[in-house]
Amino acid sequence: MKHLLSCSLLILTVAFFTSCEEQRAHTAPGIYPRDSVAMMISYGVNTLISDSGVIKYRVVTERWEVNRNRRPPRWIFDKGLFLEQFDEKFHVQSYIQCDTAYYYEEQKLWELHSRVRILTKDGLRFTSERLFWDENQHELYSNVFSRLVTPDRQLQGTYFRSDERMTRYFVSNSKGSFARSDFENSGDTLQSAPDSTKSILRMRTSPQRKSISSPLTH
Repeated sequence: MKHLLSCSLLILTVAFFTSCEEQRAHTAPGIYPRDSVAMMISYGVNTLISDSGVIKYRVVTERWEVNRNRRPPRWIFDKGLFLEQFDEKFHVQSYIQCDTAYYYEEQKLWELHSRVRILTKDGLRFTSERLFWDENQHELYSNVFSRLVTPDRQLQGTYFRSDERMTRYFVSNSKGSFARSDFENSGDTLQSAPDSTKSILRMRTSPQRKSISSPLTH
């Protein structure tokens, strides 16, 4: 908001001084395509977000663009995005980090690219080069190589899918170290689906319009 106010004041100042000069005809080329016009661009964002009067989250990004002229409309973080969640004592509980991120407002879909890093409250660490977060379906998924490290196991594979809290997850074409309970009917969250199910679990690699919740700072 401060950035927008500064820009508005600058425009008003320029308009005032130029109106006092001799009037001249000026022409400028049109801006094409319309997609290039953003509704808002903010730089150097580093803000804290509170919930019920308690600071819970931090959002850090070098550049945040809101563009509703593109189809589909989206937020663009092309200079990196870092999100942190704190406990009541302001200790970091979890974070999400990536080099590039897009948020498609209509689909409520996040798309993270390049050096995606996640740390959850339970100590699970996730790394990949691409990750989608579907707020409507409350799930995360990736169709590229991904790696998970928990306090007692490591797992990696080319297909990943989980609930948005990353407490129940599925990895196919996987390899890594496993706990004995992974091979027993113990109700553990790390269990491979049968082949008949794998054929159903296919990725959406691009946003789609759906009528089917929270941003990355759940």
